[in-house]
Amino acid sequence: MTKLVRRCVAEFRKFAKNASDWIVAQFVLVLLFVLRLMPMKTALNVMGRLAKIVGPKTKRHKLAIKNLQLAFPEKTDVEREQIALEMWTNMARLAAEYVYLDQISVFDPDSDEKSNIEVIGREVFLDLVENKRPFIVFTIHSGNFELLPIISQRFDLSVSALFRPPNNKYIAEKVLAARGEHMKDLVASTAGAAWNLARKLDSGGGVGMLVDQKFSKGGETQFFGHTVKTNPLLAKLARQYKCDVFPARCVRLPQGRFRLELEPAIDLPKTHNGEIDIPATSQLLNDKVEEWVREYPGQWQWFHDRWNIKHTI
Repeated sequence: MTKLVRRCVAEFRKFAKNASDWIVAQFVLVLLFVLRLMPMKTALNVMGRLAKIVGPKTKRHKLAIKNLQLAFPEKTDVEREQIALEMWTNMARLAAEYVYLDQISVFDPDSDEKSNIEVIGREVFLDLVENKRPFIVFTIHSGNFELLPIISQRFDLSVSALFRPPNNKYIAEKVLAARGEHMKDLVASTAGAAWNLARKLDSGGGVGMLVDQKFSKGGETQFFGHTVKTNPLLAKLARQYKCDVFPARCVRLPQGRFRLELEPAIDLPKTHNGEIDIPATSQLLNDKVEEWVREYPGQWQWFHDRWNIKHTI
């Protein structure tokens, strides 16, 4: 194949990918527009039911089932299928909730009025506000994880949240716009992101990180008894700035409610010379993620290729 032909093929593939992304994005935008015309509860229920139909027909469903087989070999096929369906429902509701972030994120830490959001670890939030210092909060893609930085701001706690933009650039633009209306200090996980987080910690601020995805250049750790690659960034930042590290998660509850949990700082493993042990800390994070996922498996995103098995199915 000549150089010119290869170049033409590459350009055509780029054009086809761009066109496909645009079509998908337009469908999503139309769907979200229709949702805006419905009451929130109705729209979320419609999306949940639709996801149970569409999700199992996608390629990602096959990967999700394979992941569930690795994680839960003791469960039956029916049980694993049920978890996958719960996952698709959670994902659909998460997508639709971008339309209703104003409504679902109503929370006043100084008010006794009931909210659809309950917070466990209020004292940890208040301590971080009153005693300024660098800190790291880590979480996972579970429940509506977008609520964590939003509610942090309700406590007047500024957290620079590291996020991975969707692969579809058209959808990524809309997601970033929706996030920008409710969250400050967003940091896209692109080149230079680590420096942005380091500057935040260096100035005595806090950063938030998702720690449950594959990182091909990461060190080897165990997750559900299988080898995975884990990003060492959090452990490296914690070692450099000697800052506290807090686990946090969002749990989706019945009747459109949520529970946000901010746990006390965890003790990070040290090496013989007293420095934070990078591999051991990465494993500790995986252990915490596994604990959370086992508790609410239907709220985690099983369609990510965490075990690097996509090429085998």
